[in-house]
Amino acid sequence: MLLSGGVDSSVVVYEFARLGLHPDCFYIKIGPEEEEEWDCSSEEDLEMATAVAHKYGCRLEVIDCHREYWDQVTKYTMDKVRAGLTPNPDVMCNRLIKFGAFDEKCGHRYDLIATGHYAQTEIDGEGRKWLCTSPDPVKDQTDFLAQIYDWQLKKALFPIGHYMKDEVRQIAEREHLVNARRKDSQGICFLGKVNYNDYIRRYLGEQPGDVIELETGKRIGEHKGLWFHTIGQRKGMGFSGGPWFVVKKDVGRNILYVSHGYDPDAAYQQDFKVHGFHWLVTQMSQSPSVTELPHEITFKIRHTPDYLPATLEWTGDGSFVVHAKERIHGVAPGQFCVVYDKNHHRCLGSGEITL
Repeated sequence: MLLSGGVDSSVVVYEFARLGLHPDCFYIKIGPEEEEEWDCSSEEDLEMATAVAHKYGCRLEVIDCHREYWDQVTKYTMDKVRAGLTPNPDVMCNRLIKFGAFDEKCGHRYDLIATGHYAQTEIDGEGRKWLCTSPDPVKDQTDFLAQIYDWQLKKALFPIGHYMKDEVRQIAEREHLVNARRKDSQGICFLGKVNYNDYIRRYLGEQPGDVIELETGKRIGEHKGLWFHTIGQRKGMGFSGGPWFVVKKDVGRNILYVSHGYDPDAAYQQDFKVHGFHWLVTQMSQSPSVTELPHEITFKIRHTPDYLPATLEWTGDGSFVVHAKERIHGVAPGQFCVVYDKNHHRCLGSGEITL
């Protein structure tokens, strides 16, 4: 059991305990490289995890994946943002750390690894295991799990995935769990209160450049680095005469293009290309071809409660074009497009958006 100190994973331990089961619990430690520089909640997390494990008579071991996180997830993130793309560290953290580095260190000794994710699994008539959505559309985390490997899905167990978040809170309060009223964690996976821009600035610094209005070519100000901005961004621009929306980046010339207005047409797209699709289903003799995806799908490009309907068009190079039913705000290269069946029940996998 991966026990984080949050209410969700703590209720998982309770769910096992009420069945008379006492899983081995592991707290994955990933703190900043120089803790005195960061406002990190890891110490409190570990205290909470220790209290919950003790309450239910479970062994708790701390597994240090600090170096793996900074070497793998941080490298992925910085490589992407340096190239002007929009990465998702939390997605890769699940693949590389929670179900990756942890498995290499000790998870390989176990048949099943449980977490507090809001997701479900099901096995079809052919013995294949699928990742399926949670009934709570706000908390569903299948989009964060859509890049894990098939062997990782095979071992994954999500005991609270069938609950709504309110139900989990109610269980925690009823059972007097120490973290029953603790707020959900925010920010980057494992990094607690660390601000994303501070995380980027630590490794890439600042690289000032011009901010240009797309329609007129007029210079309206200066940015501190393209990596601090994402396509579709509306807030935190700090320029007069707004609102302004980020619509384009020119990495070679270090120019940030923005558009003026409350709802600029340039901020929307209806068709975009996805490459490197990663199928998420176990027990296949070989990975299915991208052309085996259904023609009609639903998808997400960010963590929202909404599943957007679309059709797929194959390009012949192992990629496909998503034709959304409606125009989508803030489509950015580097984002993961997470693909579901048309009833948004099974999460089929994900690929990276390219324009």
